[in-house]
Amino acid sequence: MTKVKVTETVLRDGHQSLIATRMTTEEMLPILATMDQVGYHAMEVWGGATFDACLRFLNEDPWERLRIIRKHIKNTKLQMLLRGQNLLGYKHYADDVVVEFVKKAHDNGIDIVRVFDALNDPRNLSKSIEAIKKEGGHAQAAMSYTISPVHTHQVFIDLALEFENMGADSICIKDMAGLLDPYGTYSLVKDLKSKIKIPLEVHTHATSGMGSMALLKAIEAGADIIDTAISPFGEGTSQPSTEPMVATLAGTEYATDLNMDRLNEVAEYFRPIRERYIEDGLLDPKLMGVDINTLKYQVPGGMLSNLVSQLKQQNAMDKFEEVLNEVPRVREDLGYPPLVTPTSQIVGTQAVLNVVAGERYKMVPNEVKQLVKGMYGKTTVPIKEEIVKKIISEEEQITCRPADLIPPEMESIKREIAQYVEQDEDILTRAMFPKPSIDFFQYRNAKRYQIDSDLLMEEEMVYPV
Repeated sequence: MTKVKVTETVLRDGHQSLIATRMTTEEMLPILATMDQVGYHAMEVWGGATFDACLRFLNEDPWERLRIIRKHIKNTKLQMLLRGQNLLGYKHYADDVVVEFVKKAHDNGIDIVRVFDALNDPRNLSKSIEAIKKEGGHAQAAMSYTISPVHTHQVFIDLALEFENMGADSICIKDMAGLLDPYGTYSLVKDLKSKIKIPLEVHTHATSGMGSMALLKAIEAGADIIDTAISPFGEGTSQPSTEPMVATLAGTEYATDLNMDRLNEVAEYFRPIRERYIEDGLLDPKLMGVDINTLKYQVPGGMLSNLVSQLKQQNAMDKFEEVLNEVPRVREDLGYPPLVTPTSQIVGTQAVLNVVAGERYKMVPNEVKQLVKGMYGKTTVPIKEEIVKKIISEEEQITCRPADLIPPEMESIKREIAQYVEQDEDILTRAMFPKPSIDFFQYRNAKRYQIDSDLLMEEEMVYPV
């Protein structure tokens, strides 16, 4: 029997994809114990944009969220998403920050760390994998899936084998844009499973309308684990829904054995939360449909909305189609990077500037220069010499692992925010998000002062002088 395992994403990618990661810990809390009884392989609860959203929009400590979830989830493994040397931010961090972050994530309750790099450069995963293994965690190395003339199955097989040799405990095909088609998925999974000895997980999005079919064919080809989201926060730009996949596999050799009664309870709980977000306008019903642009332009939903925003700022929405056509050209120029944070933003911004300026590479953001210089890592194919010269002129490209050029950061950050530190994790929070973290620390202090003042007032009322 080849039973399939299921990772539930509603507490991370499910609501990140549909409501910009705005679900609060308070909203999650009442259903956690029930979710723990479903029989999931794992629950993805942290990483991605959850950290940023907690600080910037929800006035929550992301570390406290993790501790609360761990307290209520006693039987199911907790999983997070980590951007390799970028951790949860948008730049490379020093090795001492990476090592300490992984340690604290593990100490606070994370069992499985899915680690990936926007360029699929193994060097940008090496320190994370090493640190995860040292802490006794499960290191899952993810390949950012993309389609291009140079991304053959062999490229992904070679990458998976390299990750396995680096000590990865499992491999994930991470399809952030919903590009996996059913038969292509079957072929890729079959090829990978014939070469690697460790478990294979498949992560996709339902954006193109092919997500559930791709997962089914992945299972038939030998995939060990699939990612799904409970139905109120499944489909559209999120993952395929959990319950239909479980029902489809029931009674077959792939049956998941998940508790359907508990799944129904979970779905019933999240349904009114979803409706409330629709009423509030945060969940746009358009995100729940099929977006054919994903297949046409291979552009993730978040990147599309970012392009629209940039063009509106420039009063240039009439150039939207032109920008979409420019994206693959820029991507080719820059060595075919997969379109995932931060490379999706980098490629998208350059495409907008090329079109709006009326001349390609007349204006070049610093991030594009850094990418060409090699500061984000090694691209799938070398960037053409004429593009390198055009963008960074006579500057030299680096060939070393980018993080080798970053000196240790932990001690200096610790000194810088000494007045705010209440836990070691605060130093890491500041490292990830400098401004939002300080805003949050100040909010936390003000809130505590208010509570202390209220208590003092109560004491004075009980014991009048």
